[in-house]
Amino acid sequence: MESLERLQQNQRLIEDFTLRTLSAIPSDLGRLVHVARLCDWSTGEYRHEGMAALYSKEAVHRALSYCHEELFSRVLEMPLERQEKDLRDCLASLEGQSSEVAARLLDEEFHYRLIPKTMPFYLNDLFASNLRVLLRLLADESTRPNSAA
Repeated sequence: MESLERLQQNQRLIEDFTLRTLSAIPSDLGRLVHVARLCDWSTGEYRHEGMAALYSKEAVHRALSYCHEELFSRVLEMPLERQEKDLRDCLASLEGQSSEVAARLLDEEFHYRLIPKTMPFYLNDLFASNLRVLLRLLADESTRPNSAA
């Protein structure tokens, strides 16, 4: 009975987080960035102050870990063209010119911070490779001649 109760609580927590937080973020990659930032990489613990007031620390960790894995998988399953559009949408929501932001993220190897610790290495490598290529493509746009001329 306890596991059923835990499952129902996790489901409520995930629905709450999805409806209140993730639905306001316009891109899947943006959602992935948001969830990844909730993980303390030194401990592997996911934290969310607002949810911690309503749910146990363990329940919040489990739910956010699940969301992180699902969002990671969702992005990785997208065709590369869609990943590019999603990355453009994500970068457009940040301050600064997208090509400059992409170059900075590439230099910082930011894409590695988006990978859940539970994912197999071959998926980590595929994700990192895809995001590096897309970030390089966007970073290089500012150095290309203007095609509209």
